[in-house]
Amino acid sequence: MSRAVIIIAALVFVTLVAVTAVLLASLGHRRIGGGLRRRFGPEYERLVTRHQGDAKAADRELGQRLKQHGSVRERPLSSASREQYAVQWAGIQKRFVDSPQEAVAEADALLARLTADRGFPADGPFEERLAALSVHHAQHVDGYRGLHGAARGRGGTEENRRAMTGAGELFDALVAERPADSGRHRPQRHHARGSGPR
Repeated sequence: MSRAVIIIAALVFVTLVAVTAVLLASLGHRRIGGGLRRRFGPEYERLVTRHQGDAKAADRELGQRLKQHGSVRERPLSSASREQYAVQWAGIQKRFVDSPQEAVAEADALLARLTADRGFPADGPFEERLAALSVHHAQHVDGYRGLHGAARGRGGTEENRRAMTGAGELFDALVAERPADSGRHRPQRHHARGSGPR
């Protein structure tokens, strides 16, 4: 073989290896990103938007959340605690009709206590608690984010109503978990929350 043929064959081989490596890396990223997209749902899409369409940046942030908060073990609530939280939430919803801003602030404080009782970070910034919650309750954190913003005076009555309804989904998920005194069955949902503030 001539030297030129060997050089051309080597270049073709190196090019094929490089293209294969790029394709495999791309497929691997899609598989990882697809898993994160399924796991985090709307939270994944929100981060992609926040990172101006950069899915890799969203993947890195969510990977960091998994590393930091994936080991959080949710503590179960006793039946009495679950019932007490349900009664408090129902009272807040009733007060919403006459005092929406105060009810939203109370709901925000109640969810902070509930998340702490369930074992999520209680100290530190709200965003840290939200990051931990997103690892375990990704479908419901956006409602809590909205409630927290509304509790700080962002939005009118309609925004407050939507915030209460969205946060109610996280409330239900946290309260409806298996109680500490019974590991055999999943409890029935409390109907105290209703369909949201009116």
